[in-house]
Amino acid sequence: MFERFRAFLESLTEASSPTVIEAGDPRIAVMALCIQVMDADGETVDSERKKVRSMIKDHYQLDDQTLDALIAAGETAESQAIDFFRFTSDIKRHFSEEQRIDLIGMLWEIVYADGKRSEMEDHVIWRIADLLGVSGRDRIIKRQEVAAKLDVVEETGAGQQET
Repeated sequence: MFERFRAFLESLTEASSPTVIEAGDPRIAVMALCIQVMDADGETVDSERKKVRSMIKDHYQLDDQTLDALIAAGETAESQAIDFFRFTSDIKRHFSEEQRIDLIGMLWEIVYADGKRSEMEDHVIWRIADLLGVSGRDRIIKRQEVAAKLDVVEETGAGQQET
């Protein structure tokens, strides 16, 4: 009798406890990379944070509680990382080539969330794409697609403009 009552109480607390994201979940690696791209230019603004939240929530169809748990897990993983390899190798094991290319597109959306693209953000995405096995061609195509979708005019070289 006591055991059934204890089990009942535990089931109540489990339902209200925060969602736990398991350590091997590849979404943690995705979130950590999103955070690293967000921080690449040394300035994280609200528009970038909102973009990450909405993209990840929509892409993985998460409720707010699970999203918050995933963000917390991603922040922890990112703060403990010394490079991108830990995350990109995990993603390569779980994602198809098409999914990895789409991820690069998501990272470009984070870059453009504040309305501008920096050299450091370019470098970070180049490194991530390279480690994910995404070609330079696919990386640039994704950048151009995102810029066109967001109606961003990009500058290249000596004052020329690229879209």
